[in-house]
Amino acid sequence: MKLFDRVFYYPDRRARTTPAEAGLAFEDVSLRAADGTALHAWLLPSRTAESRGTVLHLHGNAANITGHWPFIGWLPAAGYHVLMLDYRGYGRSEGTPTREETLLDAEAALDYLRARPEVDPRRIFLFGQSIGGAIATVLAARRHGQLAGVIIDSTFTSYREIARYHILRNPVMLLVAWWFPFGVDRTHDPIKYIATINPAPILIMHGKADRIIPWQMSQRLYDAATGPKELWLIEDMDHMEAWELMPEEAGSRFVAFCERALAHFLARSA
Repeated sequence: MKLFDRVFYYPDRRARTTPAEAGLAFEDVSLRAADGTALHAWLLPSRTAESRGTVLHLHGNAANITGHWPFIGWLPAAGYHVLMLDYRGYGRSEGTPTREETLLDAEAALDYLRARPEVDPRRIFLFGQSIGGAIATVLAARRHGQLAGVIIDSTFTSYREIARYHILRNPVMLLVAWWFPFGVDRTHDPIKYIATINPAPILIMHGKADRIIPWQMSQRLYDAATGPKELWLIEDMDHMEAWELMPEEAGSRFVAFCERALAHFLARSA
């Protein structure tokens, strides 16, 4: 499986920018996964007097947190602490990413947040984008009851299906790699786990002009989800593009969902 996993991850160690360039405070965080792998993350503290909660951000399959922080750089001003994790092999994290081991990384990040003194463990939200959404789906199912809400942005249904989708669209790949999807196993496919996130509320968002992951995959994830769920299909938006082209609406929908999800979580926990 590890050989086939490599095609889904495009890590690099290039340092691009930091939140400091936008005037944001941040803390370097060192973690260790359960297998001992050293990981790097950034913690961005809330900029409001009272925190609304904490967001664990799981980024997409390319680059590292130095290129992904703009997706969540607005959250501290909205009252949220944010932990941005680099999976193993990305940025300053050791190792090589695989499906199972990136889940170990995400679990280490969640455990770290739950132990931070300023973090209310009842107010932790999970935000996964692209392949980070696939990781988030399985993490939320594994950590049943530990998350107030889950936001999944532009994510696929299964590793085999997204591999097949791209090969069928490329004549050269179809000729030389038609066999590849058959070698991709179904371990940790989001479509198999999303129903068991219940009762944590889920927001699924996806641009309907996405050229990397078809929006219909998010529709299928939504259909398979149980419990409180919301679907936002965004006209004319490409892959995760809403955060660049319509940040105010995307941010307001995100925060409004978190408020609804938190109310549901606290009522259920009372």
